[in-house]
Amino acid sequence: MYVRPKKHLGQHFLKDLSVAERLANSLTGNGYHKVLEVGPGTGVLTQFLLNKDLETFVVELDVESVAYLEQHFPKLAQHIIPADFLKWDPQTVFGNEPFAVVGNYPYNISSQILFKVLDFKAQIPEMAGMFQKEVAMRIASPPGNKNYGILSVLTQAYYDVEYLFTVEPDVFIPPPKVQSGVIHLTRKAEWVLDCNEKLFKSIVKAAFNQRRKTLRNALKPLSLPFDGISDEMLGKRAEQLHWQEFVEITQILQ
Repeated sequence: MYVRPKKHLGQHFLKDLSVAERLANSLTGNGYHKVLEVGPGTGVLTQFLLNKDLETFVVELDVESVAYLEQHFPKLAQHIIPADFLKWDPQTVFGNEPFAVVGNYPYNISSQILFKVLDFKAQIPEMAGMFQKEVAMRIASPPGNKNYGILSVLTQAYYDVEYLFTVEPDVFIPPPKVQSGVIHLTRKAEWVLDCNEKLFKSIVKAAFNQRRKTLRNALKPLSLPFDGISDEMLGKRAEQLHWQEFVEITQILQ
């Protein structure tokens, strides 16, 4: 049975086994015994996950892929979830248990996948995956450059991010027009922020939505009093601030 990559699902199937094995082996298994692969396609990565000492689950929206996985991976029986990861509730399968997330993520929803992982950070101690290289670099970027943004701050506040390696287009079917990058996230030991997290997110998003403006001007739409924040801090732009400084600002404003 042949599974046709579907453009509307952003599918680029990985065909290089060494890349798949390297991605699977980036998972440590520390603090969890279950792993969820998002968008397994034809199971190129799945086969290496099944060889690890982890209980493997996959969530797949494409009915052709689901049928292929059922046919070729009997070990996955009862572990294939035919659903849209973005609309699906992981607690229906994992309850409150910890689990890792891994995948060759569709480029068109990769940022949304990461935001969902952040929503379930209490249960996800580790994540690894393939992103468009530009997005992967953005997630891993330190302050002070144009790659640094909302994704960088919100991810790095909760996870240590490591950019592992770059992947060329020719290892995919069909080849994308851009390079890919694999990153690895390990949840920080102290991952609960000492501030109002909803306000923290609002401040980060407001600051970067007008990233060329100083904080004083970028945060004006939030109508918050700036008492207690130094003029030096208010004179900086969002990309100049470390995630911990955003936490400090939130502590003052809340």
